[in-house]
Amino acid sequence: MIRKILTILSVFMAVSYVSGHEVPDAQDAAMYQVNPRVFAADHSFNAVTRQLDSIAALGVNVLWFMPVYEIGVEKSVNSPYCIKDYLSLNPEFGTVKEFDTMVREAHKRGMSVILDWVANHTSWDSVWMEEHPEWFTRDSRGNIIHPAGTGWEDVADLDYGNREMRNAMIDAMKYWVEEHGVDGFRCDAADYVPFDFWQQAVRALREIPDRKLLLLAEGQRKDHFDAGFDMNYAWGYLAALRQVYHKGAPVTELIKADSLEYAGLQPGKVKLRFTTNHDEAVHAPAVVEFDGERGAIAAFVAATYLHGGMLIYDSQEVAFPERIDFFRYVPVDWSSNPGYREEYKYLVDFYNSHPAIRKGDLTAYPDNDVLMFSRRYGSDCVFVAVNMRNKAVSVDSPAGKLHFGPYEYILRNITE
Repeated sequence: MIRKILTILSVFMAVSYVSGHEVPDAQDAAMYQVNPRVFAADHSFNAVTRQLDSIAALGVNVLWFMPVYEIGVEKSVNSPYCIKDYLSLNPEFGTVKEFDTMVREAHKRGMSVILDWVANHTSWDSVWMEEHPEWFTRDSRGNIIHPAGTGWEDVADLDYGNREMRNAMIDAMKYWVEEHGVDGFRCDAADYVPFDFWQQAVRALREIPDRKLLLLAEGQRKDHFDAGFDMNYAWGYLAALRQVYHKGAPVTELIKADSLEYAGLQPGKVKLRFTTNHDEAVHAPAVVEFDGERGAIAAFVAATYLHGGMLIYDSQEVAFPERIDFFRYVPVDWSSNPGYREEYKYLVDFYNSHPAIRKGDLTAYPDNDVLMFSRRYGSDCVFVAVNMRNKAVSVDSPAGKLHFGPYEYILRNITE
């Protein structure tokens, strides 16, 4: 009887969480990454909840939360990716009640919530290490090891030859969907985890009744899509973008990188495009990496408009000028730079308003300095031109002679 009551309660909770919002298709996702440690030094679930109106006003429809689970202490560098217990929350961020409130409030505002899932490793003092040491990879002398070739000495590598561990991992993922209403996962270090596990996990998650999930793999293996993921990372495109900014490479390299990343992809699958995220901001924020506020905006348009797959990293929209070390609290003034935030709102709104940007047929107009293209989807057609140089340039285009200031962009709706 108790098991039956818990089952009924689980179903009720899931229904209550999913009401009021719709999980977008991958092609229609405009994603915002939440690093709890830039919102508050403690109880950041509450701090994020207070910011949800501001985040929703940007026009995003998916919130990706960095790991929110309890983290380990042994050998720890305070990384949120050092998971002690997949089924408990980091008390630094708040309580289960506060987390659930945050998810519900996001849903009320039309935003789906996906959680960062760390499948490759746990902390050295994890619950699994204590209860199931046989679930971990060992060297020739029988010692548990950290992930080979990574230098991640604060975590212990999981052995995917162990079926019990795989099943426990999937059960833990299902728990957050069924009991706490989350709408999918961003799967960390997905390239390090075997294809057949992802295939098994995705299948099990997709079988949860009456739930549509968004699944993003942090990696660039094309077999992620064969396993059932909706999205993975556009590292190749980011590398090309850096070559344009830092090495003066011709802008046509962006068209080549885009074509290479999408070659052979199934319809509806998406490469996540971004100018920064938590890994990149540790080194430099986008406004430093891409030559100031105007350069960062131009890079954002070039990254996200060419083939969709939009990500904004929290603090990017206020042009936070300093490194963000996600191992500790970094205070961000969310009221700063309101004009820059408004520009991001405009760009996300234009992106959302034109399905041609996200899934239309692409026609590129090659130029060494200006990224120019049009995209058509049914009757919707958009022309985009972005000066990728910190100087004034003029170009011939299908729209006539165009003159640009440094890092200036032009967006035109040419729907007929």
